[in-house]
Amino acid sequence: MLLKNVTYLDENFNLATTKYLTIENGRFAEFTDDLKKSGCSLTGPMGNPVNYQRAPQIKAAEVKNEKEQIDCTGLIIMPAFYNSHAHSPMSLMRGYGENMSLNEWLTDKIWPFEAHLNSESIYWGTMLSMAESIRNGIVSSTDMYYFTSDMVRAYLDAGVKGNISRALVNFDGTSYKEMESFKEMESAYRDFNGYDDGKIIIEASIHGEYTSDEQTVRGLAEHAKANNMRMHIHLSETREEHENCKAKRKKTPCEYFAQCGLLDVPTTAAHCVWVTDSDIDILKEKNVIVSHNPQSNLKLASGIAPISRMMDRGVSVAIGTDSVASNNSLNFFEAMKLMGLLAKVSTMDPTVLAPKEILAAATRNGALTQGRDDCGVIKEGFRADFIAVNLNDIAMNPVHEIANNLVYSGDPSIVKMTVCDGEILYRDGEFTKFDIEKVISNANRETERILKLV
Repeated sequence: MLLKNVTYLDENFNLATTKYLTIENGRFAEFTDDLKKSGCSLTGPMGNPVNYQRAPQIKAAEVKNEKEQIDCTGLIIMPAFYNSHAHSPMSLMRGYGENMSLNEWLTDKIWPFEAHLNSESIYWGTMLSMAESIRNGIVSSTDMYYFTSDMVRAYLDAGVKGNISRALVNFDGTSYKEMESFKEMESAYRDFNGYDDGKIIIEASIHGEYTSDEQTVRGLAEHAKANNMRMHIHLSETREEHENCKAKRKKTPCEYFAQCGLLDVPTTAAHCVWVTDSDIDILKEKNVIVSHNPQSNLKLASGIAPISRMMDRGVSVAIGTDSVASNNSLNFFEAMKLMGLLAKVSTMDPTVLAPKEILAAATRNGALTQGRDDCGVIKEGFRADFIAVNLNDIAMNPVHEIANNLVYSGDPSIVKMTVCDGEILYRDGEFTKFDIEKVISNANRETERILKLV
């Protein structure tokens, strides 16, 4: 792929330009103003370049990515988004439970619905989330659920990356090695970890402190460490969870997980709304990356995570959406804006959390918490994960500082193109890897089937 007349965000989220940007083998290969010296050809498909200004309605399916030439005049090329916490199959439950507490929501709505999920519903629910993610500029998600192989199938069919985990829940004291969930995790790790040039990463996961016993937590911690697995957990999402753990164990969930060895491997900790100062010290010491989920935390009235306090003390923070059931969308622009606004109002300080820090949380930090060190930056040698944003959109003008516009004025409608590993997945409303009408139809069919059984 050859991009021409490129305005892009560099690794410091400043605007930069280059006449030509070449993409080879799924990576950013060369930034140059003299293509002749680089030895690259100026010829596009059928000898003609693709120009967004002159041919905005070009069908994505007609484009061949490897030799395509794209004129990026009027666009900003920026890193794609990395969603650090999701439950993708739960798109089938969008809007299903509203105005409920977390515990009531889970016991009365979500768990009864989930009891009727099967391979087909997991696949189509995940595909629906992948379609929404791609349209919104997300190319990789850290996902926690079950029916792991069906989720992997959906990720691969959609063309995106995924860190997928089978969360362990143990209420009856069964040995963790005898649990079907543990066996599913082992099988997924054996069959899929590193699949498709590293697009799929299988992680270990404890759902939460309150949904498993200590034997299971310690056992999974040892297993993850022995097998070099990453960890994905919920942590101190609600006050009730946090306080009940203190009453039961005489320690916070963070202290408990640390003492069990769960944080001794690279860990993504979702929510962290009620963490204490000592918890933050542990997160920093263990190099845990926190997944901030502002929409879900607000909707379920879980609280406001002390993100600015964590960041001030050196804890890395990424952005997550949580499930569509508790967020209702996978809108990363909304998540970025809320991240900034909540940090300001919770500290009563309008100067905290600069837009560039928020962009880093949405892109580079999300890639790092997935173990994707070669992603999240537009730079030579890095994987070509990017979105093309419409600079001519009303909300993008005027430009005093582009980071300000992207965080506080942007929305998914400005995403003109989404690219993962150098492959165009979405352009001007067209998906390249799947039939979106089929995805929506099958997701609705599965939802209707389950509703008849609940």
